Amino acid sequence: MTSPQQAQVLVGLIGAGIGSSHSPLLHQQEADRQGIRLLYTIIDSDAYGLTADDLPGLLRWARTLGYRGLNVTYPFKQQIVRYLDRLSAEAKTLGAVNTVVFADGIACGHNTDAVGFARNFDRNFPDAPRNTVVQLGAGGAGSAVAHAMLTLGARHLTVVDLDTAKAHRLAGLLATEFGTGRIAVGAPAHLSTLLAGADGLINTTPIGMAHHPGSPVAPGDLRSDMWVADIVYRPADTALLQAARAAGAATLPGAGMSVYQAVAAFEHFTGVPADAETMLADSAELLRRGR
Repeated sequence: MTSPQQAQVLVGLIGAGIGSSHSPLLHQQEADRQGIRLLYTIIDSDAYGLTADDLPGLLRWARTLGYRGLNVTYPFKQQIVRYLDRLSAEAKTLGAVNTVVFADGIACGHNTDAVGFARNFDRNFPDAPRNTVVQLGAGGAGSAVAHAMLTLGARHLTVVDLDTAKAHRLAGLLATEFGTGRIAVGAPAHLSTLLAGADGLINTTPIGMAHHPGSPVAPGDLRSDMWVADIVYRPADTALLQAARAAGAATLPGAGMSVYQAVAAFEHFTGVPADAETMLADSAELLRRGR
């Protein structure tokens, strides 16, 4: 690979409703510090009318136009897997990709969400109880977060999703690695009962994002003796986190996960390690400025 000072890197983000993402500035500011000429583009599927059927063409054109890689977000993390030439070990295990790298004619998919969530959780909730955890969402981000949570020592994780078939597929996948006794599927109708005995709650659904406002949990189901994590980072303070704080619960915003997954993605794109602490500070400033 060329030296950081000489490198010119073109990357992008594909997803729905991502016009307000601060991923471009986050990557570009780190690249500037490293002496890398990086251009980060937004490919908003809502703005261009793109669906999962357009992913093969998008990958073909990105490769043709000289993109080094793409970040992938909701709702394409699982759908893009079938169109890639190769998967990293973590992406193959999770069945979800959030980072695609083009090199030597190969499109290789990676997943940096799991390490992103794990690093954020370890940094902020090192002593949080995790005997019983409820997770909302079984999509691409949900698969990574569930794997990370079990790796972090959750004794029992219950996944709740409106698409129960998707939740059961994720539970089956995780059971092969962690055992059937540590993972279960919960019905949305039973969420209040599940939360009554939970140490922690994780939201991996898009509910709470600017274009999916609201909270996935009734305020009355939150308690002062539980913790609540949200992977949504725009807005930084979601309705769920506000309700959790009002109930006296410890809260973990999604900005940290967003940064740590970007740190890993940046290295995949450039071959150069990123400065996580500086990127955390950049993210905080961008969120403060509403960027």
